[in-house]
Amino acid sequence: MGSPEGRFHFAIDRGGTFTDVFAQCPGGHVRVLKLLSEDPANYADAPTEGIRRILEQEGGMLLPRDRPLDTSRIASIRMGTTVATNALLERRGERVALLVTRGFRDLLHVGTQARENLFDLAVPMSEVLYEEVLEVEERVVLYRGEPGAGTPVKGRTGDLLEVQQPVDLGALRGKLEGLLSRGIRSLAVVLMHSYTWAQHEHQVGALARELGFTQVSLSSEAMPMVRIVPRGHTACADAYLTPAIQRYVQGFRQGFQGQLKDVQVLFMRSDGGLAPMDSFSGSRAVLSGPAGGVVGYSATTYRAEGGQPVIGFDMGGTSTDVSRYAGEFEHVFEANTAGVTLQAPQLDINTVAAGGGSRLFFRSGLFVVGPESAGAHPGPACYRKGGPVTVTDANLVLGRLLPASFPCIFGPGEDQPLSPEASRKALEAVATDINSFLTNGPCPTAPLSLEEVAMGFVRVANEAMCRPIRALTQARGHDPSAHVLACFGGAGGQHACAIARALGMDTVHIHRHSGLLSALGLALADVVHEAQEPCSLPYTPETFVQLDQRLSRLEEQCVDALRAQGFPRSQISTESFLHLRYQGTDCALMVSAHQHPATARSPRAGDFGAAFTERYMREFGFVIPERPVVVDDVRVRGTGRSGLRLEDFPKAQTGPPRVDKVTQCYFEGGYQETPVYLLGELGCGHKLQGPCLIIDSNSTILVEPGCQAEVTEAGDIRITVGAESPTNTVGAQLDPIHLSIFSHRFMSIAEQMGRILQRTAISTNIKERLDFSCALFGPDGGLVSNAPHIPVHLGAMQETVQFQIQHLGTDLHPGDVLLSNHPSAGGSHLPDLTVITPVFWPGQTRPVFYVASRGHHADIGGITPGSMPPHSTSLQQEGAVFLSFKLVQGGVFQEEAVTEALRAPGKIPGCSGTRNLHDNLSDLRAQVAANQKGIQLVGELIGQYGLDVVQAYMGHIQANAELAVRDMLRAFGTSRQARGLPLEVSAEDHMDDGSPIRLRVHINLNQGSAVFDFSGTGPEVFGNLNAPRAITLSALIYCLRCLVGRDIPLNQGCLAPVSVVIPRGSILDPSPEAAVVGGNVLTSQRVVDVILGAFGACAASQGCMNNVTLGNAHMGYYETVAGGAGAGPGWHGRSGVHSHMTNTRITDPEILESRYPVILRRFELRLGSGGRGRFRGGDGVVRELLFREEALLSVLTERRAFRPYGLQGGEPGARGLNLLIRKDGRKVNLGGKTSVPVYPGDVFCLHTPGGGGYGDPEDPAPPPGSPPQLPAFSERGSVYEYRRAQEAV
Repeated sequence: MGSPEGRFHFAIDRGGTFTDVFAQCPGGHVRVLKLLSEDPANYADAPTEGIRRILEQEGGMLLPRDRPLDTSRIASIRMGTTVATNALLERRGERVALLVTRGFRDLLHVGTQARENLFDLAVPMSEVLYEEVLEVEERVVLYRGEPGAGTPVKGRTGDLLEVQQPVDLGALRGKLEGLLSRGIRSLAVVLMHSYTWAQHEHQVGALARELGFTQVSLSSEAMPMVRIVPRGHTACADAYLTPAIQRYVQGFRQGFQGQLKDVQVLFMRSDGGLAPMDSFSGSRAVLSGPAGGVVGYSATTYRAEGGQPVIGFDMGGTSTDVSRYAGEFEHVFEANTAGVTLQAPQLDINTVAAGGGSRLFFRSGLFVVGPESAGAHPGPACYRKGGPVTVTDANLVLGRLLPASFPCIFGPGEDQPLSPEASRKALEAVATDINSFLTNGPCPTAPLSLEEVAMGFVRVANEAMCRPIRALTQARGHDPSAHVLACFGGAGGQHACAIARALGMDTVHIHRHSGLLSALGLALADVVHEAQEPCSLPYTPETFVQLDQRLSRLEEQCVDALRAQGFPRSQISTESFLHLRYQGTDCALMVSAHQHPATARSPRAGDFGAAFTERYMREFGFVIPERPVVVDDVRVRGTGRSGLRLEDFPKAQTGPPRVDKVTQCYFEGGYQETPVYLLGELGCGHKLQGPCLIIDSNSTILVEPGCQAEVTEAGDIRITVGAESPTNTVGAQLDPIHLSIFSHRFMSIAEQMGRILQRTAISTNIKERLDFSCALFGPDGGLVSNAPHIPVHLGAMQETVQFQIQHLGTDLHPGDVLLSNHPSAGGSHLPDLTVITPVFWPGQTRPVFYVASRGHHADIGGITPGSMPPHSTSLQQEGAVFLSFKLVQGGVFQEEAVTEALRAPGKIPGCSGTRNLHDNLSDLRAQVAANQKGIQLVGELIGQYGLDVVQAYMGHIQANAELAVRDMLRAFGTSRQARGLPLEVSAEDHMDDGSPIRLRVHINLNQGSAVFDFSGTGPEVFGNLNAPRAITLSALIYCLRCLVGRDIPLNQGCLAPVSVVIPRGSILDPSPEAAVVGGNVLTSQRVVDVILGAFGACAASQGCMNNVTLGNAHMGYYETVAGGAGAGPGWHGRSGVHSHMTNTRITDPEILESRYPVILRRFELRLGSGGRGRFRGGDGVVRELLFREEALLSVLTERRAFRPYGLQGGEPGARGLNLLIRKDGRKVNLGGKTSVPVYPGDVFCLHTPGGGGYGDPEDPAPPPGSPPQLPAFSERGSVYEYRRAQEAV
């Protein structure tokens, strides 16, 4: 849009701490301003104050704060704001009630049923946003044409539906009036299948508005996409946040004459587009601030660097935002922010807990940075408010920040400069602990100087920030080194060179307004209007006309909306998208056809099929040409081009740059003289050799030794990154700084192996459910690093690798890859196939390390599909068995031999060979490829540091985990000794068949060691509840990590202080041919209950995974179901959540009903099932499935006889119950384990166990307070979502 002569354009980023103002003034010159977002003593609203100051400065006249500003000289105001984000993080939104279909009152509380933190026994979870729930009498189901079904209606996806129960508006009216009387004015309406049949929600919404509710958010309007849980969270967020945003907007208007009537006011949305002030809503506002930065670097750095892909690196006080741009914005359509899953288009901005305010710790020999932050108050130690030592303090100690370049706004009176003395004093306290450990530890070494300690923390912080960048790029098949690093934010300039060097990048681009890039991005952004609707059409030539019609209709909506905002058609462009996936998979990609013009065999809007195939191949490494493609959603993004053009470029300079001063900065090897330049004095053509500092009023840029900075024509800084000078050689002796760096590098190797496996695997289990682990092992087969942390895999693969080393001896050669799944060879259950690659090195006769990947294969034969039979009595009935099988020999994949082995169970009466050979072979090849990636990455590490150093640090990282466990055992023993209690503890619990699990633990206080003795445990059982030894070790590592209570490396060292006695022939170490499938999913939970009970850590959780399988000739479905978590000292148990050895997500109710012949009648908490106590146990759930077809129902459950125990006088939780209600009303208790045929009209009613209570119920209740919460800082983005999904297995 044109710039009216003589008028101002403002772009304002209102952040949590500072507000940045970017103003294009009459004549085209630019003014920038930074002020505090909250300063009530001086002004009411920061953006209004920023506008007032610039108008005052430019106009040369006083503008009183108490009068509305004249808007005649203001053409436009664009704003990004954290109002919505802060309200979400601090839970300061509107009072909201949720209206939901009857039977689903607790649906959003249960959510996916997965817990956020695997190892936190208190199970902290973000609380729901609503205050009350009303259940709406209504029900819509997908039409299947059963006898007696009503007349079908057509939904907007094209699906046929049956209205089983219309909305009872009469009954609802009285309930809504009750809400109004209690002061609730905002509603979220979330009804089943409203994404396709919205009429019921519209009826409820109309009634609510008629009664006087001021905010009514319908889920079908907030985001019309299938899956009721994320859609419901989105509607709640909209109802919770929109009133807060409207209040803010209204208050902002009050500061201007005419309430901004004739000024174009636009707000940045989470998707990187601007929207008019009146249509800015809560669910689209959460990334309003960070989105401006992405738009800023995409419009500047990407163009300046000639279209080379860019990684955005925005390092602030508490966190760092990482994103990517390569010609188009990368969006995600579902992401978790502050514990709320929002289903809305949003830029893929990955937030990690490492910023200038991240705190520094030394724990059990390891340098640790974050995730805890000092925040704005009290802030880092140098802020003079008694704050802790942080990354900012480390940079100050190293001379990389100059106090003179900061304003005097610190200290209690906010009138003092930064304090280097406070930084040194705070860091000296940590350095004292470090040097005490170094001089008195197991391998005494020389103490470190204060600068070496500070440098160590900075290097560890850099490595922590590199990990998400590697994950973000490699997840989509990109090489991080092929990118430019665009650095912005207040703290990023001090770390940019080191980050780029670590990732192999050769260019860093820092915009001249990098400290205000989000505000600049707002000035350069375009106005966007999006239209989207759900769809369920196949992508075939027969549907192309319908798809074109739908896209044309949505395009028309976008164009009309933008024209209404004053854009001529010539400034409007549209882009069409289809949300496509292969049938039978959940991996949908939102694809645009803008680079794939229409052909004779595509829709007129473009060749979406070619675009989908190309992107699928790039991200996943293969395509499935024989599989039909389905359209889930159609979407059009309309853009009104309106960004300002910046023309105030600095002039070229002829003379050399002026050195403002010379300071001393510390680098590897010591202090170096470092010239300081002022950015405002630099011009195009100036070149600066590192080391040097470039300073402006908003940021400090460190150009490291070996790097060169130059000023571009636009006045930006481009840094060419040189190789690191080899000033200090790393030796094999323990160095705590390099220990922390190697810890990150080893974990990064396992994570990158996992990315390759997920990308190249074909099965749903591995590609979408992410049921796999990848790991790195030392030369003795000891676990070094493992990712992700699937509890039942922890430590188990180590047993598998060490078995192969002993079993094969010298019969291991280069080019060999091994396959194993046998329980006596370290296996968990047969579907978990482990692929192991020994790695040889020139000059070494034995393998120097091992890599392995374990993946859950959906079927490997046996007596039932899925290879998880509830009634197996021998191992042979559970599928194909591999003790020690050479999958690759001499570099050749043994396809014929492995195919024969996978089909072998078919020779056993009543059994079948694998039912999905193609997926088995594809996934095994993917596991081999993942191992190969691990070999390549460790090879690079050895190339950098040498074999002896890498192997030494494999040992050091294991010793570090050992130290953490010894410290925990000593602390536990000392606590008992101080209370006059013995150093031996014990516990006993039972399986439902009466089999005892007995444990005695003896603590050796001097050594910090323990003996875990399971003597007295019951014998092997006839069924399949036998648990291989590896399962018990996994449960033990899980418990030890929970008891340590903080992040530690999870490796072989965890078990080094522990001796484990398991009687041979018992249920925990059965004979080689015993059936084990139930041991993996059920007995493992009882082992955890017993260990935690012995330590008195918490009451028993539900102790079961509630395995439910449903199948017939043409479909199969498997789920595990949540229950109650045990209470503990200081917390109530969480209700409706998975606990301990499982964390599987449950299928969304709408997906379940659309893909399988069932109706989910109820899914809610089983109130009162948690054990009573001073702290209550968590409640289980009630889940009712009504069957619409004949099928076989199988259940494999526990805690149907023995209740989950309470502790310290707390009462046990309720036992579970499996009921079958026949169509004629007859009720049958199915017991814990059975298979039974079910028929149309039958109902399976599952009551899962509650958790045990803690403490005497008669003790005074704890003072009212909030339940355990997640920290205020929340990670987010696709990398975080991937890790959450991995840990939800």
